Amino acid sequence: MTATARIPAIEVTGPIGSIMKVAARRMLGKVPDSLGVLWHYPAVFTDMMGFNRKAEKWDRLDENLSILARMASAAAIGCNACLDINYFMAHRQGLDEVKVREVPRWRESTIYTTLERAVMAYAHAMSQTPVAVTDELSAELLDALGPAALIELTARVGLMNLAARTNIALGIHSEEYAAACGLPALATSTAALGSVA
Repeated sequence: MTATARIPAIEVTGPIGSIMKVAARRMLGKVPDSLGVLWHYPAVFTDMMGFNRKAEKWDRLDENLSILARMASAAAIGCNACLDINYFMAHRQGLDEVKVREVPRWRESTIYTTLERAVMAYAHAMSQTPVAVTDELSAELLDALGPAALIELTARVGLMNLAARTNIALGIHSEEYAAACGLPALATSTAALGSVA
């Protein structure tokens, strides 16, 4: 994490802190600096993590669609920490890294199916202020996924909005997990770079 976090990190202490550090090392290989930022209020951090752990048990939405949706949401909001950690986790879970890597330029890329594009469009629309989900897009996904998977998709994008907006507001940035495990850099949208004439 860069020095731009708006709240300085503190030492993660206590019995619950020890458990959190062990879990972080097991999952990420190290304790993220962001844990020290959020540890100023352990109950908030542990409740957010607890809800995320519960969400890991949801199983109505295909995991590859889920990661694409979460990353499209993170890209729409601009959370580099969320993009990095999700790319890293997709690698660890054996998901389609090629597609995950391309999420920041999903509109321009030709590697996605119609359903994958619709899922990312939904995540992007849900991550706008105000929310820009249309009846047509919802109906398309309801037909393709069914109601349970569409509800899961919506909840997963909502959780990513919580994490991404929290990270950005607190100044939490990528700790470069993907680079540390040798993954190629995430693609960059040419729209984000501006047009070159």
